[in-house]
Amino acid sequence: MTGKIALIPGDGIGPEIVAEAKKVLDTVAKKYGHEFEYETLLMGGCSIDAYGEPLTEESLEKAKASDAVLLGAVGGNVGNSRWYQVAPNLRPEAGLLKIRKGLGLFANIRPAKLFSQLKDACPLKPEIIGDGFDIVMMRELTGGVYFGEHKTEEIDGIRKSTDIMAYDENEIKRIAVKAFEVARKRGKNVTSVDKANVLDTSRLWRAVVDEVAKDYPDVTVKHMLVDNCAMQLVMNPRQFDVILTENMFGDILSDEASMITGSIGMLSSASLGAGKLGLYEPSHGSAPDIAGKGIANPIATILSAAMLLRYSFDLDEEAKAVETAVEEVLKAGYRTIDIMSEGMTQVGTVSMGDLIAEKILG
Repeated sequence: MTGKIALIPGDGIGPEIVAEAKKVLDTVAKKYGHEFEYETLLMGGCSIDAYGEPLTEESLEKAKASDAVLLGAVGGNVGNSRWYQVAPNLRPEAGLLKIRKGLGLFANIRPAKLFSQLKDACPLKPEIIGDGFDIVMMRELTGGVYFGEHKTEEIDGIRKSTDIMAYDENEIKRIAVKAFEVARKRGKNVTSVDKANVLDTSRLWRAVVDEVAKDYPDVTVKHMLVDNCAMQLVMNPRQFDVILTENMFGDILSDEASMITGSIGMLSSASLGAGKLGLYEPSHGSAPDIAGKGIANPIATILSAAMLLRYSFDLDEEAKAVETAVEEVLKAGYRTIDIMSEGMTQVGTVSMGDLIAEKILG
């Protein structure tokens, strides 16, 4: 097959880690007989430097014309960067919001996998994590309280702020469908998380999820209140397969899930819309303090590329080959500095990419 991939290296360590992910994608193409065409686009601080804005309309249109978008990271040091001495809509991260909206991306998929080779880095007790866990967080990305009406007013000398949480059934249905489709490729188990004992939006959420579930009889669904889910993630994370939830709950729970994996440098993510076009990126930031030193961990970006293969190109075998290669490299004892432990072999960004690519080729 042939595919068109837009590369957005971005800022900080972004160019370094995207280069290693591209190396892995090229290796997959070579081994399995595919052809990937790349176009590099500017977004974030580098786009501000070049064009005066974090994402130009031309770059957005080129991203729309691609089959998938692979992003490194955007932004810099907020405290001493000229990129942040402007209005919020002109700062680097505004490019990310613009591209998500422009591509119609409403579903954020964030795996939280604890590799058995890294279980010593997990803050949970060994008897809780066993040989590791593998969870996918499915977060609704464009609705809820983050996108509702926000206002602050003064009434009779008293300041009052209001943030409105709102969902319609179509917004809930489309993310639920994505969650069930993802579950079909995994353990066929969806846990829908809400606050249905208090919120009308959650009661609607629960009702719509149950309606969607009827179209997926092969997938088991259960409902869990968000506060209970937060506790269960640290009590027994192995019980979860796919966690489906709304925007704010997903924001909080996905951060909790990332911490129990032991290293954010290992966490990939994908943002999807109605079609196959998706935006794939590591969950970590641009880490400007280590940019250019050759020590950044490229694994999260490489695993994001695996998600790209799976969800935008339906190349499940190829995606699995990348994920298996990562595990084998870790099993062989190779580590970047952020996941280094006693007795392991420390390698840099490029070497880690080389090792994973070599494992894919066999």
